[in-house]
Amino acid sequence: MDTKEIWKEALEIIKVSVSPAIFKTWFSQTHVSKLEELSQRFIAEIGCPTSFTKNQIETRYFGLVQDSLNKILGKRCDLLFIVKENPDRLIQKEDSETPLFFDETKSEGFIEVLKRARVRPLFNFENFAVSGSNQMAHAAAEAVAGSPGTAYNPLFIWGGVGVGKTHLMQAVGFEILKKNNNAKVLACTAEDFTNDIVEGIRSKTTSEVRKKYRKLDALLIDDIQFIAGKDAAQEEFFHTFNAVTSAGGQIILTADRPPSESKLEDRLRSRFEAGLIVDIAPPDFELKCAIAQIKAKEKGLNLEMEHIQMIAGNANGARKIEGYLIQLLTQTNVKKIEITTELVESVIGKGLETNLQKSKKSPIEVVDFVSRYYQIGKRILLGDSRARPIARPRQMLMYILRTELGIPLTEVGRLVGGRDHTTVMHAVEKITQLASDNVQVREDMSRIKLGI
Repeated sequence: MDTKEIWKEALEIIKVSVSPAIFKTWFSQTHVSKLEELSQRFIAEIGCPTSFTKNQIETRYFGLVQDSLNKILGKRCDLLFIVKENPDRLIQKEDSETPLFFDETKSEGFIEVLKRARVRPLFNFENFAVSGSNQMAHAAAEAVAGSPGTAYNPLFIWGGVGVGKTHLMQAVGFEILKKNNNAKVLACTAEDFTNDIVEGIRSKTTSEVRKKYRKLDALLIDDIQFIAGKDAAQEEFFHTFNAVTSAGGQIILTADRPPSESKLEDRLRSRFEAGLIVDIAPPDFELKCAIAQIKAKEKGLNLEMEHIQMIAGNANGARKIEGYLIQLLTQTNVKKIEITTELVESVIGKGLETNLQKSKKSPIEVVDFVSRYYQIGKRILLGDSRARPIARPRQMLMYILRTELGIPLTEVGRLVGGRDHTTVMHAVEKITQLASDNVQVREDMSRIKLGI
């Protein structure tokens, strides 16, 4: 039997059942290392690159993997997960480093086109990791890129800091320019727009400013909330909006809140609400892993999946991930050393020390605060009950101790009833994941952070 082909078919089935980020994080580097047929069943040995990956797949996706292999093999398949590197991985890496064709998007001419439009070369759809928290916004942006000016106009993307709003907006500009180098595209911030208006009024060159913005095929404005309260900027943007859209041009806007909660003029809010409004939630654990992989590749860092997962588990967003990677890159370049688990831990540790310095309470005080917040006795909170009303607050407690106070995993486990470090890792991942789509969890997290 061709184990590679069998596993390839199984992965196709698994891919349909999980998000792209989950698939890339947990399954992309797995393989069938051994497949043995007995009289009434098969035994499959699944190789995983790290022990953490092995534990995650075995505890969370065992049934999915087994069902997939059962369908393909036509018999019951028992599974055994082991830590073993895929022997084809090095060959695949060597092949991927050899360019098969000329990529026009990396040519000097196209880079110059992007610079004129103020679109960043790395902010494209290929470098954008997709998960449940940003799937809707990604689909909308792709639709706009495929049919600018007609699909959704305007497209309004809102969300917190570092969730990928600017990346997604500029990816649309990248695609428009890729299809037509002569398209008139401009990406700017609301502050840039306001400054141009003020300078135009001061130097009596308002007509030049209007020509710059009103003749565009696509206008991409970041942080549009910053023109609130600036009458001249809002007046000019109102007319610019009408001029661009009436000529068939596309407008994409980003903000930190939806139009209904902004302090913009009513006539602007009504126009924004006439298009498509999508939000991007904070990234979950799998998405942060995918982001870390993409950004590590951009910077030429060769990280093991174990290191990727360590970084993702200790970062609260894309910018923090990038900060860790820049520190790793600096360390390897200056000291001429290889990336090891110890080096990654030291870089992450420096980031966690900052949280520790900011914290107002000791670990014992945090335990007391969480106990009072959820109105659960301290003994019960730290006990063995697995009931959800007890287990969820306990996971939140472990998350806060780890991410806000920067306490090592083993020490967190000791504080919370003598638990294993893997239990703490699971708790941090679980709360991170829930915070991306559960309003109550986000609210609890915010209130506890403010309290400590």
